[in-house]
Amino acid sequence: MFEPIRGFTSLQRTPQTDLKLGSVLAFVAGAANAGGFLAVGQYTSHMTGMVSSVADHLVLGELTLALAGAGAVLAFLLGAMTTAWLVNWGMRHQLRSAYGLPLILEAAALLVFGLFGAAMGFMTPVFLPLTVVLLCFIMGLQNAVITKISHATIRTTHVTGLVTDLGIELGKLLYVNRQPGAEPVQANRGRLRVHGQLIACFFFGGLAGALGFKYLGFISTVPLALMLLLLVMRPALDDWQRLRAA
Repeated sequence: MFEPIRGFTSLQRTPQTDLKLGSVLAFVAGAANAGGFLAVGQYTSHMTGMVSSVADHLVLGELTLALAGAGAVLAFLLGAMTTAWLVNWGMRHQLRSAYGLPLILEAAALLVFGLFGAAMGFMTPVFLPLTVVLLCFIMGLQNAVITKISHATIRTTHVTGLVTDLGIELGKLLYVNRQPGAEPVQANRGRLRVHGQLIACFFFGGLAGALGFKYLGFISTVPLALMLLLLVMRPALDDWQRLRAA
């Protein structure tokens, strides 16, 4: 049974809560990223590739494509900025759902993508760039949430960094300590578990997103939005009741 995750405020968070939340968000990110690729032909969490494509298109004289790539990067950046605004506003007002506010906005954006994405079939030249921008905004929004919650120890869309960190820890794990008297090289098994779990969640989310989009189309993002709403439902309702009582 899927349960809401408690602990959106700094007083309630634990490493276990951060990992649980990060795992759910990594799954959602993988699903949205894979489904988005089938919809628009781009991985909208891959800002390294986006920035590189802008440079490539500029050199080739393809200014329209370069501007489109720059717009996607700016959308991701705006998503991260929006998370910072919402979280800081929520913390100033002492909301338990401060970190959940961006997830509510993300859920709304996924609903827009899922419920109205079918319109792309009628006006693809208009809706395709807007869909890319929307998906990049969602990725930036979500990645900033877990980054702020975990103090940058967990990221849900930056799989390159996760795989790099996993490789570093595996290198330590398999290192043969032969020098007597020297401090042994030891892997951080906690980090191994965290990075491995997040990569797996992103991968299985990608499978679910790709299968869902293949067989159900845009509507397959609606369950992802509902999953996010379940995450923040309890603290958001508590805040709503407290504000009404005040």
